[in-house]
Amino acid sequence: MTARKPSRKSPEPAAEPLEVPPAAEPVTTEVTASAADAPPPAKRRTKRAATAKTATGTKAASARTAARSTGAESAAARAAAATPVAEPATETPVAEPAAGAPEPATASTAAAPPRPRRGGGSRDALPATALSDADRGRLLAGDHHAPHDVLGAHPARGGVVVRVLRPYARSVTVLAQGVQAELQSDGDGFFSAVLPLPSVPEYRLLVAYEDDEIEVDDPYRFLPALGELDLHLIGEGRHEELWQALGARPMEHQGVAGTRFTVWAPNARGVRVTGDFNYWDGTAFPMRSLGATGVWELFLPGVGEGAVYKYDICRPDGSHTQRADPMARHTEVPPATASVVTASHHVWQDADWMAHRGDRPVHESPFSVYEVHLPSWRPGLSYRELATQLPAYVKELGFTHVELMPVSEHPFGGSWGYQVTGFYAPTSRMGTPDDFRFLVDALHGAGIGVLMDWVPAHFPRDDWALAEFDGRPLYEHSDPSRAAHPDWGTLEFDYGRTEVRNFLVANATYWCEEFHIDGLRVDAVASMLYLDYSREDGQWSPNEFGGRENLDAVAFLQEMNATVYRRNPGVVTIAEESTAWNGVTRATHHVGPDGFGGLGFGLKWNMGWMHDSLVYMSKEPVHRKYHHDEMTFSMVYAYSENYVLPISHDEVVHGKQALVTKMPGDWWQRRANHRAYLGYMWAHPGKQLLFMGQEFAQGAEWSEGHGPDWWLLDETYGASADHRGVRTLVTDLNAVYGALPALWQRDTDPEGFSWIDGGAAEDNALSFVRYDADGSPLLAVCHFSPVVRHDYRIGVPDGPEAWVEIINTDAARYGGSDVRNEGALKPEAVPAHGRETSLSLTLPPLATVWFRPA
Repeated sequence: MTARKPSRKSPEPAAEPLEVPPAAEPVTTEVTASAADAPPPAKRRTKRAATAKTATGTKAASARTAARSTGAESAAARAAAATPVAEPATETPVAEPAAGAPEPATASTAAAPPRPRRGGGSRDALPATALSDADRGRLLAGDHHAPHDVLGAHPARGGVVVRVLRPYARSVTVLAQGVQAELQSDGDGFFSAVLPLPSVPEYRLLVAYEDDEIEVDDPYRFLPALGELDLHLIGEGRHEELWQALGARPMEHQGVAGTRFTVWAPNARGVRVTGDFNYWDGTAFPMRSLGATGVWELFLPGVGEGAVYKYDICRPDGSHTQRADPMARHTEVPPATASVVTASHHVWQDADWMAHRGDRPVHESPFSVYEVHLPSWRPGLSYRELATQLPAYVKELGFTHVELMPVSEHPFGGSWGYQVTGFYAPTSRMGTPDDFRFLVDALHGAGIGVLMDWVPAHFPRDDWALAEFDGRPLYEHSDPSRAAHPDWGTLEFDYGRTEVRNFLVANATYWCEEFHIDGLRVDAVASMLYLDYSREDGQWSPNEFGGRENLDAVAFLQEMNATVYRRNPGVVTIAEESTAWNGVTRATHHVGPDGFGGLGFGLKWNMGWMHDSLVYMSKEPVHRKYHHDEMTFSMVYAYSENYVLPISHDEVVHGKQALVTKMPGDWWQRRANHRAYLGYMWAHPGKQLLFMGQEFAQGAEWSEGHGPDWWLLDETYGASADHRGVRTLVTDLNAVYGALPALWQRDTDPEGFSWIDGGAAEDNALSFVRYDADGSPLLAVCHFSPVVRHDYRIGVPDGPEAWVEIINTDAARYGGSDVRNEGALKPEAVPAHGRETSLSLTLPPLATVWFRPA
């Protein structure tokens, strides 16, 4: 009598008589390549269907989803329900399961196991000592911490005892050193025997099902595939290449190809691997605990790339949960949630870029960033298709870098990637991890650096991901008031736990090393730094010194920055930090007046500049004189940090309007204000970032559903020249910016900037000079009134004999009125603004003009 082997389309064993063969796909098509039970074709003992499919990849996705939705809670019950019905002979009844084991699914599952069969290939195989009730129950319940101690082959009195757990199998035969010995069935899918061998051999298993038999390696004959040094570093929270130790890694172990599965789950009573290679029933694949580190490990021979899997975790209370791998490097395409075994085969072509990207410090280099949401930039394109369009477009515009909104896997597209569940996996929406590598390689080939938004501040509560991963708070703080993020309904990481901090620090360097990312823009830093962030009195507790600073988060950010910079020369980290925290871009070993070392970031978003300048630009020109300080106050603190001036996605969504739509006036004035503002932004000390769509003055807010309104640039559209003119301006701004070191070489040096007139509020004008390291100047004049001002006198530095206009945002080619300052302008010996010489200029309406020495 034999139990039914479940089909992929029917994750639960049927309630019909157990001899009924599977009604779904033939078993011969279910256990082929990549399945843990799948042998090489030459080893098959029965004829296979010519059209056999693999047991991995995306095959039978709907069946997998149905199987996963039942949860791991039913795995042991399914095994019990499939127990072969025995004749009422003298066999010992099945022992009561251990504490925590699931209740039998039906009354029929309490039947005694079948009468043991003698091995057909060797009359010398002897019955093995019965497995203890405790071990038997724990294995079936999925809460055994050391399955390798009882499964597999072990020296015993009289030879070697081999014990196998193969639910749904009719028989199991050991093949070793010319010996073929059939194991005895002990019921509940257990098989065992004592082989008359002097020592434990290398062996394989011949597993027979109702209509097929397959030859496989036994996972429980292998030593741990994770070394002591890895475990030590994990325990210390210092494994800087954590992705090499945890997760699913295809490899050859003891001469056999397969996949090593490792997961950190210190509170789990047991962990099993479940996937499309075992019909989403992990009963036969319990993992072993590797000591006090909380790491569980299992090497599965025959499982390879493309296999889809999860971890079936037995919680402390005995219940089960199926979880995606926190260290998964590839995932199913959302809304599917399983992890995918993967390995990289990409051959990088960017050696020269990588060798020279750190030749010059980023704060002394041109740094002009185009922010992109990849799924909506050109909706529907894959990573490889984007690689044929995005690099060329960004290069044409002249940006030095792209910043990608989060590419880490996330279940909800509407989060734009800021609620991450797969911290080590690029989203599968647009292709594989190697496809993403191909895109980065293409951008580097075009001379464009790649920055990536990174989100270590929080994670969503999905019950298949990180939240209470092993049944208790693990990645999140154990204090619910510390764990819950008040703004986003998510959970905050426990930065004080060494393993969690290691998970995040290693993740930062993972993206830089495995995907050649050139910089990380760290999201929501302020929410990490303050214990009272978005919390009212009584909703938070002070730190050990009575302050509001999150000391664990400070230590984490310092460690992350120090590690990234040490391991990845030329990489930059950027903080989105919206408060006046002192020392965001100060070195970690330099202690400031507040007693803290710097956080160690390379750059910081200047949120104050962004907010103040947009408030000013939103005012009608007649009212701007009352808000003039909004445009000049940024220079009071411009050198307190290393700043980026951001006009990001956050400023053009949720009712905030697109940049051009924020501007007052009619359509012409709005575009003129837009152009003048960009000219001011590019001339202001600091690097600059512009979100996609704003480079051609898109009037609508951004939507992740359809992306930029590219049709505005179509020549068949009547107003396309207006939008193409703004894009031409951005191209010219970047070209001049890159060519003139005065605009970027001394961004962090106060000697690189000098006001000419920052107080011309009545004129809605301001003027200043930028200097490069050699003292060569660039003069910028910004005029935010819709009138022409003739003979407008500006004091200029001594030295240059003449000045020429190099950027005028009012030029006709940009869509302006073309009020220009033609030819070389010679300084006159007329004092102005505290300077001995001055220029008489014509200020165009709503325009920024740049001049350089002739």
